[in-house]
Amino acid sequence: MFDFNPSFLVRIHPHRENFHISQGRTVFQVDMEGIVAPESADGLFVSRTRLLSLYRYLIDGKPPKANVMGNVKQHSWLGYYIASPPESSGDSEDQGSGQMEEISEKTIELRVSRYVGQGVHEDIDITNFTQESTQFRFELELDADFADQEKVQKGKREQQGKLERKWRQAPGGFWELVFDYKVEHAYSHQGNSGLSRLHRGLTVRIQNSDSLPSYEEGRIQFHVKLSPRKSWHSCIQLLPAIEEPHTSPQNLCPSFFEESSSIDRLRDSFLRSATKFRAPVSGRLTPVVVALLERAKEDLIALRLHDLDHCEDAWVMAAGLPTYVALFGRDTLTAAWEAALLGPEMMSGTLAELPRWQGTVVNDWRDEQPGRMLHEAHDSPLAALQFKPLSRYYGSMTTSAFYPVVVSELWHWTGNKELVYPLIRPAMNAIRWLDEYTHLLGDGFYYYKTRSEQGGKNQGWKDSGDAIVREDGSQVEAPIATCEEQGFVYASKLQFAEVLWWMDMKEEARQLYHEAGELKKRFNEVFWMDDEGFFALGLDSKGEPIRTIASDPGHCIATGIAETSLAEKTVERLFADDMFTGWGIRTLSSNNPAYNPYSYHRGSVWPVEHGAFAMGFMRYGLWGRLDQMSRALFEASAIFQYYRLPEVFSGHPRDDQHPFPALYPKTNWPQAWSASAMFSLLQAMLGIYPYAPLNILIADPHLPEWLPEITLEDLRIGDATIRIHFYRKKNGRSDYNILEQHGSLHVLRQPSPWSLTANFGERFKDLVMSAMPKR
Repeated sequence: MFDFNPSFLVRIHPHRENFHISQGRTVFQVDMEGIVAPESADGLFVSRTRLLSLYRYLIDGKPPKANVMGNVKQHSWLGYYIASPPESSGDSEDQGSGQMEEISEKTIELRVSRYVGQGVHEDIDITNFTQESTQFRFELELDADFADQEKVQKGKREQQGKLERKWRQAPGGFWELVFDYKVEHAYSHQGNSGLSRLHRGLTVRIQNSDSLPSYEEGRIQFHVKLSPRKSWHSCIQLLPAIEEPHTSPQNLCPSFFEESSSIDRLRDSFLRSATKFRAPVSGRLTPVVVALLERAKEDLIALRLHDLDHCEDAWVMAAGLPTYVALFGRDTLTAAWEAALLGPEMMSGTLAELPRWQGTVVNDWRDEQPGRMLHEAHDSPLAALQFKPLSRYYGSMTTSAFYPVVVSELWHWTGNKELVYPLIRPAMNAIRWLDEYTHLLGDGFYYYKTRSEQGGKNQGWKDSGDAIVREDGSQVEAPIATCEEQGFVYASKLQFAEVLWWMDMKEEARQLYHEAGELKKRFNEVFWMDDEGFFALGLDSKGEPIRTIASDPGHCIATGIAETSLAEKTVERLFADDMFTGWGIRTLSSNNPAYNPYSYHRGSVWPVEHGAFAMGFMRYGLWGRLDQMSRALFEASAIFQYYRLPEVFSGHPRDDQHPFPALYPKTNWPQAWSASAMFSLLQAMLGIYPYAPLNILIADPHLPEWLPEITLEDLRIGDATIRIHFYRKKNGRSDYNILEQHGSLHVLRQPSPWSLTANFGERFKDLVMSAMPKR
């Protein structure tokens, strides 16, 4: 195996051709020169609509030379451009030993400071770094096309509307260019018909300009006159209008230099209250771990969809950039659960939001049935105009099965009945949907099959159309009962039964608990492949096992549906050479004929899976494999720029021929559940399990050599806050010290209450040790 070396120089940037400056639903995608070039796929995207399709700077008709540029934060960007003054006589004959260019010795600097909020604010500053006065024409060349983001990537446009451009002086005295776009579309799909309308726009507003602007043939022009060492300034506001009239800025996008919008205040509020991670520079990976966790925290809040806020402390994030800037049910549930170590805000917001979208009728085009939880909701042009069912689409089994699990996790972290009680009915309805609509073969297992002519074929965890294959590489046709979905249903019923018991719904709790036990028994009888020492990927349309070796059984460890006697065998199979790359666990065995390391689900590595697997390894006490897997993921993160793991990367083996992985071509980065997975890895290594209803925090740390200590600050359990230091002793055992505590909380050294391997003696010993003072 190729050994990790901290001095290794490679740093992978998955979006190596673009910068993404983003916040919420606004994404400004520019090329490596910071512009939106003609005929490119870049642009200013809001609600997955490309508002700007052309945006670049010109000095006397020519583009300045891009010097250096990059993101300062996810929502801000700074670029330097240089040009020679128009009066320059050309290169000097005496270039000196440095082979100097004229542009470096007589320089006009263009500095662009860009901030993205609910729009874009640019501060444009031009400085004359010469000893002579100069004057020239500075221009913004720009246009808009209002294309759907999907069609920008794939070509042929479907919606056709009317686009108007208007240059005007606004009542405040400033000048602005207004793009206004309207579409009407008659649609009919499987009984869904009507007339849809789309109205979107963009206002390009010039403010605080040192010279008056004019507009001609797609260019906003300024006459700039500068003495030596003097500067010229202008502010450019890009103000989107989505189904509403064009509005005044009203703090939509403040200056790059003075962040003061409501978005900034909400972001800062979360970062102040969220758990913080501190560690001295000890252990090879300690700096990577801390930097990655802090970066992941920033990425999650940058993906916040502010229009879906329920309150300041209850919010929902988008799935990822640049493709998934929308509400995704299972993605947000998974990310909120895996990042629960930061605080309950994401769980609270997601669990409150999804019932607003819960299915109420049978609508085959949308794959909707009563009680079914949402898969995805888009406000892109094609979705809004009903070309596709994606404005409200339900083609996922996972969301409904996982919703009650996350309700139980919110209960464990907060112990707040007022917060959890309104979520009981939506969770019960989701479970009822599973029982009424997915027993397609009558064998007691849960199957999926689309009813929509535009629906997704595969509706389990792996939802790409070619994800589920047989041993010979051939496709499996629906209905399909994948193993991980049975695990999610099991966890849903088991964990939600506990919540119902606390809510005095004891009869319903007994029923769910019994059903979970029966499902677990049948599952282990039918899905286990004794000759492989592994669980089947799923059951096919005839109820026969799909004997493919894939990552899905790892979720059976995570959910606890696997019998204890089978768990270690299952995990060992996941770490065989055909499954474990050295960077992570493949989605499909490299021995399968359908294996492709670049695919979405047939051999690639998904960080999000490992967050779930880690919680399972903790559950079954498989600390050695947890150490190995966590180290692999943290070392992988070290070779990605900003220590930011992408949505998915290639399944190449980690060896001398492959010292770093390749990429899935369209990987999202940042991506919510890749960021969140790393918090689950740490939580599992620390053995942290909250039980706020009883004011208890359980801790059972098993720190590896490469992470000998770490401190968690502002960790919240119920109404209590704690600062706790975890460390590894010389004898290899791990322990903790409570450095500071506010509120009522009892910290116990115990295996997780869900542990399937801890015996009474082990629990009693740890309980006694917890009560003794630390030396």
